[in-house]
Amino acid sequence: MSQAEPTLPEELLLLALDPQRGKPYCRNRFLQYGMAGAALAELELQGRVAASRGRVQVTKPLTPPDPLLAQVLATLRAPDKRRFAGGVGARSWIRRTGRQVEGLYLDHLVKYGVLRRETHRFMGLFPYHRYPAGPDSWAPHARSRFAAAEAAGFPDRRSRLLAGFAAATGLARTIAHGGRPSRAAMRVFVREEWAPQAVHRNVVQDKSNQAGGG
Repeated sequence: MSQAEPTLPEELLLLALDPQRGKPYCRNRFLQYGMAGAALAELELQGRVAASRGRVQVTKPLTPPDPLLAQVLATLRAPDKRRFAGGVGARSWIRRTGRQVEGLYLDHLVKYGVLRRETHRFMGLFPYHRYPAGPDSWAPHARSRFAAAEAAGFPDRRSRLLAGFAAATGLARTIAHGGRPSRAAMRVFVREEWAPQAVHRNVVQDKSNQAGGG
């Protein structure tokens, strides 16, 4: 993994985790949706998938050099002769694979010392994990990059996508420095970009289910 060229899911994960406590600044399930959406968006930026009307189609099935993106791409259907006749629904794929995608990136960043894995026990019985910064953490670099992009008004599509995922998952209130105007701008990217929008729809569904007791 190159610090100079992190992928969208890597950056989102490092922005989301408290470096000291190792706990996400948002609900973990929402972060999982964000991770899956960011992986799809990264594949789109690399020209490997395309999206139309809420469905994602593989356009370049050659294995990406990034091993994690290769695993993500392998879960999508092979290209169909009729454009977008196949593919998968972005919203349902994100909901189904969020936990798996998050796990891939957590294991990867732990392996390279970017994060540490700490095991705790709830009530002394049930194990759960926290992921504070590791000895080779570049979370400060990720935060600096995001702050610079925010100050510049998110001038490129990659930074707008990252801002959109932050807004969709509920991270914006913690990592945005520009107050309400900045958070409002980040919400616009949720509406404009299909992947953050699919993440947001899953978050809204979960909140609705919780409110309704479902």
